[in-house]
Amino acid sequence: MSSWVIDTAHSEVGFRVRHLMVSWTKGRFESYSGTLELDEQDLSKSKLEVRIDAKSVNTGTADRDNHLRSADFFEVEKFPELVFTSKQFQPGSASAFKVQGELSIRGVSREVILDVEDFAPEHKDPWGNVKRGARAHTTINRKDFGLNWNAAIEAGGVVVGEKVEITIEVELTKK
Repeated sequence: MSSWVIDTAHSEVGFRVRHLMVSWTKGRFESYSGTLELDEQDLSKSKLEVRIDAKSVNTGTADRDNHLRSADFFEVEKFPELVFTSKQFQPGSASAFKVQGELSIRGVSREVILDVEDFAPEHKDPWGNVKRGARAHTTINRKDFGLNWNAAIEAGGVVVGEKVEITIEVELTKK
């Protein structure tokens, strides 16, 4: 079993959601942490936890970010973190697998599956640290987590889509 931590200087937790039914609005979280306990001989024994500071949401627009922090969405004063905790690793290939786990947002927990790909083999960086990286993604329905705010638009449809695509680009450092 090997232990890893997310190198936040070289990682990103991002999302995108439909806006006005015509385009995608992208965002990311600036503050998060995570650990991976990896058993390469028996991937099913591995464990992953990622904790995200809800206040750190950043879409590049201050008014939108403040709205996302409000009770209409994340309600960060009451629910300061989004948390993913793995329950089961499902082996695939050497560089791709699935992680089933529980995602908690705004006090609501739901099962999600992270599709992990591009899981890189170990490499030493120029300073002697052992690194590896991966990309994980999933899609959730935001309403399943109590993120219900919306407004109808005159031409039909709504301001914010229900489907949210989440992507995690991660570089890990071996402890």
